[in-house]
Amino acid sequence: MSRTGIYPGSFDPIHKGHIDIINRATKLVDKLYIAVADSPHKSPLFDLDERKEMIENEFSSNDKIEVIAFDNLLIDLANSLDAKILIRGLRVVSDFEYEFQMLGMNRQLDNNIETVFLMADAQRQSISSNFVKEIARLGGNISNFTNKFVEQKLKDKFK
Repeated sequence: MSRTGIYPGSFDPIHKGHIDIINRATKLVDKLYIAVADSPHKSPLFDLDERKEMIENEFSSNDKIEVIAFDNLLIDLANSLDAKILIRGLRVVSDFEYEFQMLGMNRQLDNNIETVFLMADAQRQSISSNFVKEIARLGGNISNFTNKFVEQKLKDKFK
């Protein structure tokens, strides 16, 4: 039986913390869907296609990974893909509180889908998409936080 997982998020933009979690998650599953949430309520800097493009650029050579967009319940997406594992990254305690509540709701919607939490690497715990965007907006160096492709996309946005 194949193990299919989903790593959902808004990825606005993807950064090295996300990339670390994705690389580690691929060791746990046979197929990993990186599910980019539409998330219009978050007013993303990048549109859905741009966010997908940045992720696809990073993982184009990994045949275990497929990047998809979604705008429905994560549990419904998981069921449509026959995915039984949700991957979630944790950086700080406040992440756990939110994710624990989400886990509880998802378990009530479908208790056959497991959530696996991966702790962020210690060197990447402070990285967040919001911090990366703010540093880029102010002209700071973000090369330690994301890849060159995303770095250029951010520079282009803030010209």
